[in-house]
Amino acid sequence: MAVKGQGQDLIQEAGAQQAGALAFVVADDHPMVRDALAAALRGGFEGARIAFAGTLTETRTAIEAAPDTDLLVLDLDMPGMLGLAGLAALRAAHPALPIAIVSASTNSAAMRQAIEMEAAGFIPKLAAADKFLDAVRAILSGAVYLPDEARDEALTLRDRDLAQRAAQLTPQQHRVLSLLAEGMANKLIAYEMQISEPTVKAHVTEILRKLGVTSRTQAVILAQRLALEPVSKPVPMGSED
Repeated sequence: MAVKGQGQDLIQEAGAQQAGALAFVVADDHPMVRDALAAALRGGFEGARIAFAGTLTETRTAIEAAPDTDLLVLDLDMPGMLGLAGLAALRAAHPALPIAIVSASTNSAAMRQAIEMEAAGFIPKLAAADKFLDAVRAILSGAVYLPDEARDEALTLRDRDLAQRAAQLTPQQHRVLSLLAEGMANKLIAYEMQISEPTVKAHVTEILRKLGVTSRTQAVILAQRLALEPVSKPVPMGSED
């Protein structure tokens, strides 16, 4: 973001509380980015009330502490998020809360999947402050904001279809798919998620069905296509296909 701000701790701001002031949660694990986003919001919305978060857990806590939040400004690359899996979890827990994704990702398919998963907008982190505010105002008015490169006329039919299919996954299935893409076997996924191995296998079966593929290897390839950043680990191969 092309703005600068004062350093802030991870606490809810005590700023102006007058009636009608908009309430925001800004969730990003980089303090300078949080400060820049907050400075832009304060400049564009008089008396804006802003709470900060740097992890998925802190984001949940901030929303619960401020149920009148008008907009969640969310980075997908934070501890606990697992990319779009975290968006799915927040969307399921707070279906009425508008969520604006602010990300450094340039993956158009990932941008589109976020919208298919009912994010209200996807704003590039490199956007200038005025462009960021224009996007926020559009979202608050009820519009969906997408960069030009993720619109229908720019995105391939294959990527649009993949985004729609991936959006059918539940929050748990998104998390399983993210861990599959990291190269984890079922036993490790079960340990990580504190669920049974048969439950992981059931999730994998549903993931394959919803994505329209026949093996976990194919599912991981699709997950890599939708990833915010390229996955460097090898695609898992072997007996669990």
